[in-house]
Amino acid sequence: MRRRNPSDYFPPTGQQHSDWRTIRTLLPYLWPPDPQLRLRVVGAMLLLAAAKVVNVWIPVLYKHAVDALSVRDAAIVVPIGVVLAYGGARVMAQSFGELRDALFAKVGQRAIRRVALTVFRHLHRLALRFHLDRQTGGLSRSIERGTKGIEFLLNFMMFNILPTLLEITLVCGMLWRLYDVRFALVTFLTIVVYIGFTLGVTEWRIKFRRTMNETDQEASTKAIDSLLNYETVKYFGNEEHEAQRFDHALQRYESAAVVSKTTLSMLNIGQGVIISVGLTAVMLMAAYGVAGGKMKVGDFVLVNTYLIQLYLPLNFLGFVYREIKQSLIDMESMFVLLTQYQEIADRPGAPALTVRGGEVVFEDVRFGYGPDREILKGISFRVASGRTVAIVGPSGAGKSTLSRLLFRFYDVTTGRILIDGQDIREVTQSSLRAAIGIVPQDTVLFNDTVSYNIAYGRPSAAFDEVEQAARLARIHDFVCSLPQGYATRVGERGLKLSGGEKQRVAIARTILKEPRILLFDEATSALDTHTEREIQVSLREVSRNRTTLVIAHRLSTVVDADEILVLEQGRIVERGRHDTLLAADGIYAGMWRKQQETAHLRQELEQVLEEKETV
Repeated sequence: MRRRNPSDYFPPTGQQHSDWRTIRTLLPYLWPPDPQLRLRVVGAMLLLAAAKVVNVWIPVLYKHAVDALSVRDAAIVVPIGVVLAYGGARVMAQSFGELRDALFAKVGQRAIRRVALTVFRHLHRLALRFHLDRQTGGLSRSIERGTKGIEFLLNFMMFNILPTLLEITLVCGMLWRLYDVRFALVTFLTIVVYIGFTLGVTEWRIKFRRTMNETDQEASTKAIDSLLNYETVKYFGNEEHEAQRFDHALQRYESAAVVSKTTLSMLNIGQGVIISVGLTAVMLMAAYGVAGGKMKVGDFVLVNTYLIQLYLPLNFLGFVYREIKQSLIDMESMFVLLTQYQEIADRPGAPALTVRGGEVVFEDVRFGYGPDREILKGISFRVASGRTVAIVGPSGAGKSTLSRLLFRFYDVTTGRILIDGQDIREVTQSSLRAAIGIVPQDTVLFNDTVSYNIAYGRPSAAFDEVEQAARLARIHDFVCSLPQGYATRVGERGLKLSGGEKQRVAIARTILKEPRILLFDEATSALDTHTEREIQVSLREVSRNRTTLVIAHRLSTVVDADEILVLEQGRIVERGRHDTLLAADGIYAGMWRKQQETAHLRQELEQVLEEKETV
């Protein structure tokens, strides 16, 4: 299989969909498979047409009322009837429009929901490679603006631009039929010039709106990144540095926004001039017609009413077009996410993983994050069902890469990973990950309740099961001591809890998941000695009778493992039980002596600190 380059996963920054391609991507959502929603679409279109037909007849009724009132001996009943018909027609036109909006509302909102859900699901299907390089703030902003763009496009393109074009056609036809071709021709030419001017200037202004988008996204990304790393900012006293970085992005946005607003004023002035010239020309022709006796006063009023009625939405059309162009840009950014290559995908018809004993086998596994960066160089080992294998080694040896491959965040370059004899690339990812539970070094919690974070291991679990998992993880008593108990919110990324408390939540979550295979990835390396010992007790209880793979930095946590693998520069250089490796007096024995010395010094330091706190 061809080795892919990073450009395969991330298209060039300048890559953009055309407007029509973006619209074509949206069209299937406007004609949903649900028959009831399709009826709503058809009904909305019929109401749209009815509203415009009635709207075109309103000025005609107004003309008849004016003509009737301009004749001195007219029967008073005639203008009353016409005025009542005029009022009824206006009510009908508005009612048809409102009913159209109400009927289409469910279609529009369902389309927005489906698009957002499709993008969200696709993002979760993308490989870890994409998410390591993403900018969360910019990504969320793209989705937010994209969904808002869809709503605007649906409401205004379908119910403003299309109806206005229909009304323009009907008005030109009525003017030609009632008077002569000159009225229709002047009106039509005015509209053509207006639309041409609007399109040309708007296309020119798009580059300024793009710059605004880019700088807005940059500012949002920097702000979110800074706030997520609040503690780091405080540690180094870099509040002003962060403020300056944020302000630099805001300055660029300010410059682009000023240019955009200035050019908008130029556009509005030009539109106003074109509309005024066209309106004046048609009104002069009507005035000469009345003065020459060829037209009545009502005809003059009719022409004036038609053009004002037409130019008002046409003037609004300029704004709508600009906003639709912006919406298309926003949607383009969101739909580009759907083109991101799904590096890790289930093969068609892939079966679910069948877990019997939970045996894990790595067969001559080689892997690199790039062609010139090979991390694992022929790794082979076996974790028998119900046994525990530990992997130790210096930083950068490739230990955590093994866990990412086991979860299939990446696929191996060569070799195989088997679970109960099944190649993990041949089974569904969902069934694979359902069979494995992990307690990572850095437990990241959702900004929700303690109960929610534990139940994340199995969202369908009852509260009694959540509570039992917390008891087994030795965190139940702590949670009960909190003012709101299990309803206590843990804060962004779980920052309201200590490292040991977060690890216990992770253990409880894994217990609740009930996996057959366990993976402990440096689960206690960031904890103090006392907390580490307590967590180790919980981990031993959790891993009893389960296939367990332990990735560890502290060797004291793996002395009871059935086998210990020493990894160095992507290769297994030693393997055996703890006593055997110490007796061999190799790399493992050297690491053990260094860590024992460090542990002794750390214990002395912790003891001194405890004595100071007591005093």
